[in-house]
Amino acid sequence: MAAAESDGDPPSASRSEFLNFSAKDTASRWLAAADLQQEVYRHLAVYVPRILCLGPSGGSGSREEQREEQREELACQLLLLAPMEWLLLGEEPAAGLAQLQENNQPSPLCGHVFKVGEPTYSCRECAADPTCVLCMQCFLGSVHKEHRYRMTTSGGGGFCDCGDAEAWKKGPYCQKHTPTDNNIRSVTIHSCTACTHTFCVCVCVCACACARRERGDTYYCMLFNDEVHTYEQVIYTLQKAVNCSQKEAVSFATTVDRDGRKSVRYGDFQFCDQAKSVIVRNTSRQSKPLRVQVMHSSVVAHQCFALKALSWLGQIIQYSDGLRRILCQVGLQKGAEGENSSLVDRLMLNDSKMWKGARNIYHQLLMNSLLMDLKYKKIFAIQFAKSYERLQSDYVKDDHDREFSITDLSVQIFTVPSLARMLMVEENLMTTIIRTFVDHLRHRDLQGRFQFDRYTAQQAFKFGRVQSLIGDLKYVLISRPSEWSDQLRMKFLEGLDAFLELLKCMQGMDPVVRQVGQHIEMEPEWEAAFTLQMKLTHIISMIQEWCSADECVLIEAYRKCLGALSHCYSGLPDGEQPISLSLAGHSVETFRYQVSQDKVSIHLPVCRLLAGLHVLLSRTEVASRFPEQLPLGELSPPLLIELPLRCLVLCAQVHAGMWRRNGFSLINQIYYYHNVKCRVEMFDKDIIMLQAGASMMDPNHFLMIVLSRFELFHIFSSVSTDSTDSPLSMLHLIIMVVGERYVAGVGQVEPFDEVRREIIHQLSIRPMAHSELVKALPENGNKETGLERVIDTVASFKKPGVTGRGLYELRPEWNKYFNLYFHHYSRADQSKAEEAQRKLRRQNGEDTALPPPLLPPLCPLFASLVNLLQCDVLLAVEGAVLQWAVEPSGGGWTESMLQRVLHLVGMALLEEQQQLENSSGDDDVTFNYTCKITRPGEAPSTSGSVLALLESLQNAPHLEVHKDMITWILKMVTNIKTMRERTSSTSTITISPGQGPEETVRDKDKAERKRKAEMARLRREKIMAQMSEMQKHFINENKELFQQSLEELEASTSATAENSSVPTCVSQVCVGPRRVGRAERRQLVTCILCQEEQEVRGHGRAMVLAAFVQRSTVLSKNRRRNLPDPERHDPLFMHPDLSLGIHTASCGHIMHATCWQRYFEAVQLKEQRRQQRLRGHTSYDVENGEFLCPLCECLSNTVIPLLPHTPSPDHSVNHSCLEEWLETTNQQIALLHSANKKQSDGQSPPVVPEGFRVDFTPQNPFSSSISEMITTFSMSTYKVGLKVNPNEQDHRVPVLSWSTCAYTIQSIERFLMDEEKPLFGSLPCRQDDCLSSLTRFSSACWTAAPLKTVHTHFFRLFAALVPDSQVENTPCILDIDMFHLLHINVIKYLLCVCVSVLPEVSSGWQLWRCVKAGVLPFLRAATLFFHYLNSTAPPADLLVAGPGQWEALCSYLSLPSNLLQLHQSQHTQLEPLIHRWCRHPGVTQTLQGGGVIVRFPRESNRLIELPEDYSVLINQASSFTCPRSGGDKSRAPTLCLVCGSMLCSQSYCCQTEVDGEDVGACTAHTFTCGAGLGLFLRVRESQVLFVAGKTKGCFYPPPYLDDYGETDQGLKRGNPLHLCSERYRKIERLWRQHGIAEVIGHAQEANQTLVAIDWQHL
Repeated sequence: MAAAESDGDPPSASRSEFLNFSAKDTASRWLAAADLQQEVYRHLAVYVPRILCLGPSGGSGSREEQREEQREELACQLLLLAPMEWLLLGEEPAAGLAQLQENNQPSPLCGHVFKVGEPTYSCRECAADPTCVLCMQCFLGSVHKEHRYRMTTSGGGGFCDCGDAEAWKKGPYCQKHTPTDNNIRSVTIHSCTACTHTFCVCVCVCACACARRERGDTYYCMLFNDEVHTYEQVIYTLQKAVNCSQKEAVSFATTVDRDGRKSVRYGDFQFCDQAKSVIVRNTSRQSKPLRVQVMHSSVVAHQCFALKALSWLGQIIQYSDGLRRILCQVGLQKGAEGENSSLVDRLMLNDSKMWKGARNIYHQLLMNSLLMDLKYKKIFAIQFAKSYERLQSDYVKDDHDREFSITDLSVQIFTVPSLARMLMVEENLMTTIIRTFVDHLRHRDLQGRFQFDRYTAQQAFKFGRVQSLIGDLKYVLISRPSEWSDQLRMKFLEGLDAFLELLKCMQGMDPVVRQVGQHIEMEPEWEAAFTLQMKLTHIISMIQEWCSADECVLIEAYRKCLGALSHCYSGLPDGEQPISLSLAGHSVETFRYQVSQDKVSIHLPVCRLLAGLHVLLSRTEVASRFPEQLPLGELSPPLLIELPLRCLVLCAQVHAGMWRRNGFSLINQIYYYHNVKCRVEMFDKDIIMLQAGASMMDPNHFLMIVLSRFELFHIFSSVSTDSTDSPLSMLHLIIMVVGERYVAGVGQVEPFDEVRREIIHQLSIRPMAHSELVKALPENGNKETGLERVIDTVASFKKPGVTGRGLYELRPEWNKYFNLYFHHYSRADQSKAEEAQRKLRRQNGEDTALPPPLLPPLCPLFASLVNLLQCDVLLAVEGAVLQWAVEPSGGGWTESMLQRVLHLVGMALLEEQQQLENSSGDDDVTFNYTCKITRPGEAPSTSGSVLALLESLQNAPHLEVHKDMITWILKMVTNIKTMRERTSSTSTITISPGQGPEETVRDKDKAERKRKAEMARLRREKIMAQMSEMQKHFINENKELFQQSLEELEASTSATAENSSVPTCVSQVCVGPRRVGRAERRQLVTCILCQEEQEVRGHGRAMVLAAFVQRSTVLSKNRRRNLPDPERHDPLFMHPDLSLGIHTASCGHIMHATCWQRYFEAVQLKEQRRQQRLRGHTSYDVENGEFLCPLCECLSNTVIPLLPHTPSPDHSVNHSCLEEWLETTNQQIALLHSANKKQSDGQSPPVVPEGFRVDFTPQNPFSSSISEMITTFSMSTYKVGLKVNPNEQDHRVPVLSWSTCAYTIQSIERFLMDEEKPLFGSLPCRQDDCLSSLTRFSSACWTAAPLKTVHTHFFRLFAALVPDSQVENTPCILDIDMFHLLHINVIKYLLCVCVSVLPEVSSGWQLWRCVKAGVLPFLRAATLFFHYLNSTAPPADLLVAGPGQWEALCSYLSLPSNLLQLHQSQHTQLEPLIHRWCRHPGVTQTLQGGGVIVRFPRESNRLIELPEDYSVLINQASSFTCPRSGGDKSRAPTLCLVCGSMLCSQSYCCQTEVDGEDVGACTAHTFTCGAGLGLFLRVRESQVLFVAGKTKGCFYPPPYLDDYGETDQGLKRGNPLHLCSERYRKIERLWRQHGIAEVIGHAQEANQTLVAIDWQHL
């Protein structure tokens, strides 16, 4: 109401008007008016500006602004919307809406509109196309949850297709939306006329500017969103333009990005226009300026109300399906203007003029209304199709993403098969889409072909946006019709004509010419053409599927395509010089053309479409049934094969290195030509076109043309050769043309046979994961590969472990189908597959020959292809290559050429064998290869027949690798001759391939190989026995050399061996008067840097252990506790909640201190020299003392000095009892207190204990270098633990040194307990060495501190046990972690345990059991400490996990097994102490509810529980809103795995300032939850994120796997994901072992990319 007050109205008047307003009376007045619409307009013109012109809106989100928004919402509801509800219902709105809802019969369509990030489900078995999806609720209630389904996350805007019968092949309804037979109840509405008027008014208000009353000269400076400028640019510009803070600018930018616009200034016109000028000026230097307008406040107010009215309409129609239908009628009703005059038309046509928020609201209203009813959906679809060209033009000119455009609704319309075909027939939709697409691509060359190489940035942007039309065409064609009408045929063929015009513009585009002499100066543009090709790949396949569904359409399409190809060929041979080629008695006429000299293009879509249609003629048998209707006589086979052959020759020459000077662009084109994304409609179709041409012409003529285009004709027509690679490619091409029959229509196979063959050959390379196989197979229009149908028949699945992926391995029985020259193999794949198959055959004891597999028979239209194998030209080529192999002195021969020739010979022999087996007599066999290879060769190869040459090569020493293959060929020849003899003598007998002489010879070979293998095994065993005997003899001869090693080996054996040698009467005790020492031996270590060996001694050179110190909250029982102030925090007493500890880990590698210092200085110099490094942060921060271990590159930030073993105890010394010790200690403390104070008169001096001197200064037992390293480690612990600068004088330094030791021991003890591992013997060496060094350091760290500091700490620690009046601020026992004191703490710990469990026990036995369980972790930690401190071997019971630990621990610690005996034996001394502890005010306060009591044993922290189904997690994340963006959905919801908090990651809105630097939500959260270290799950990416500090982080595989044992990071594959408990436990184990920082370091070191990730912004 502030706006109204600014008009001069007193607040009281506005308030009274508000209180006296009656929505019912207003609605009655409207109904009584002569012109309802004008009356409503007058009401809105009065009240809308008064309510919605709020004046300046800041970006800070203050409470005052929120309250103002709440007032606005209330006023809008009561003054504007409530009268409309009364008008609509004629009664109290609440009652009327309830009645409507009660009588409502909802649509069977679900229509749930998806939110951003919400999970969607598509059934891979039942969905009509991939765009048919279900929401989570409908999916769980449908039959599809038992099928194979795909799970993805929505980008927002689509809706659930449950209930749409056309979207599903079966199961269209879930349980909730299943139609019922109930009679539809009548919908009671006050008045349909009133309803119509209400909706008409509302939609008119939204569609146009309502008549309004001018309010005054106040304006808004309105900033609009675009997709060009970055957040940083907008924030910087706003700070300068409107003089706001950065926080306000960030809020403005966030709102603009979310809603599409935001007012950044409010005032008079000049004031707002000034801000507009600054914004335009600052953003127009490098690109187009930000869109900003100065708008009148009344205009903005009416626009805001329009959005509220749209939202209100969307809510109202949910109550009644009748209301929805009335709204549809109103919206689609034609106006007086006629065409495009309906309200929906006006909204659609002005879509590009609206901002993002307005578009979203009215798009959602359209989906909730028009698209929920087939009748109105059809009317809307017709209007959409009529305006299609204009809508697409507006979209191309706009810069908003497609999801914010009205054109995005095409997926909701065109994917409905009935609508798509209706639009195709009535509105000629297919032709419209194609012509609209072509019209936008007007940049052509002189021949009319697309030309992308000279695109400007604006044209490239336009090309990127116009590609969405191809998606619309895909939606129209995605469902093939089962029934055809004459109109559908006519319109489809008309659309095909338009599509052929598009393909003709692509035919021959981007031609290349071989660069000779000089390298190409600038790489030509090639990506646009291949992008277009990839986009059209599925369209071309779909058009072929449509053609195959109707014979008339197929025949007519074939004619049209042939005509288009003839048009493309019309000028091809003109000007070319005709030549005649002769070889092997045959000649052919052709023209001169050389790929290496003339222009050649890789883009031949018209030719390839004809190849696809030609195969369909064969597959559907149309060619054999209607030959008179086909223009086969018009085909010129040499012309058909010309362009595909050129393309294949180009590939061969590029592989041979002839086109290197053409740069990488051509290499990339060849790569994509063979790539699985393009090869179906490129490479594969070229092979098919060659097969079609070869089947229609003389095989000798075909091969001579092939030789000519490969520029090899002179090689085989003379005796010289100067090329090696091109003959290989030419022979490979012949193998492919004859042998690639696994296409339905070429060979007599089914589509699943082709998929199975692909899988066999992929798995022949190596075992592969499911995702690898999917990537290797082409997808159809429904994103299916057919893999699941056949994979289980040809492969066995091997489940993954904790790491790795599940793998498919080829079953052995399918190895016989392996083809070495499989046409989809790259050269690398072929080499790997050949090696793998030869290795497998050797392992199975078979020969290493890789013969060609049996091939399926050819279809009749391609039957003559087999004649290529026995034609004279090929025999001449084979003879020439074999002759070169016999005489290898020639320079042009290679073994690869021979290998291909042998493969061709094998293919011919198998073909002849198959024909013999399938024939009824010898006369039926037309393939007679064996006779032809026995004839002598003709000129120039006159040395003999092919068979004779093979026999001469069989035993050639230089062809040993091919011997098995040649032997197999000769056996096949013998077998075929035998079959022919038997067939001619007894036509009724047939010989199978597995019988006859070949089988006998194979058996002999196998037996011979087995005999040789057995002899080799015996020989190996004999050699190993000899070596073992020689080793024993050498040891016996040189005993003295091994004596020392054997002694050390015995001394370093496990404690179990030591225990077995100790008499059972002697128990192992690690502390106290009865402590058992270890055997004295030297401690020798080796420096990893200088490799020098040295003994660890107190006064020797310092040896150090690389270590990493970090703050930790892994054991924390109170994560809500704030981090302590580093300047004031007193770490002497650790709270039992262990909210923040210091953990130390080590990789276990040892160095001299001097070597380490030199190494670290070198690292520092290295970093200083590369200040301007390209990559971002390294894996270590030298400024914080971090470095990588020189050996294992493990992250480290300090070193621990190695100290000698504790000397063995002197049992001759008498040890005092507890009473004496307490008394003596109290006397010593009193004496030290008095020495620190001036004696007052009248006070008697304290008693001096015997042998005690106040001025005594102990001697430092360590050398200067060791003392220096003690100080180094102490400073590192101090610096990391408190996050302060080093200060050796700080009295807290020694405290933190002991604190890290205690915390590390506690964390390791907890981990061993939870993993059910024994206390000793299960730790890895690195942890064992770390604990050993850490405990000894903790016992010696006092040597680096002033003696007075040591005394002060001792006074305070002792006062916590024995209360002292002279020591102030002593905490109570419930606020102290007892292991961090580790003195006479067993009784005190028992008391803490009793306090924590006493309220819950009901008996003494239960109390004792709880006490034992509570004190056990303390005893285990103490055992670890004293074991590593005193080097006492542990008892056998602690070397295994299981029962008996309690007694062993008590015995090892010199404690009674019944700890209450401690109290009984020392009753006199302990009783007063216990009373003093319990009387502490802190204890009383805690027990009265003033604090939290930590329960013992402390329960180990775990990572949060994750749902088993990942979609549950996605659904939770989809409802998460950004806490700072007014309910906006978070773009990157991220889950903290430690505490379960959901965060808005990677966004400006939730950035927080930490230590003067803006960081993202995840990084900021780590400082409150994990002391700077965090584990997160990025829900929408299915990625685990590790973060350490502000600059370090890495992504880690998530614990969610699909059914194939693979993760799906990015949710790209869409397979259902389920929680793998083992992998989640591995992440948890990594966290509990404090290994996250190490993983991050290794990951960053391994991934040194040029573009670093700003981890602090996540």
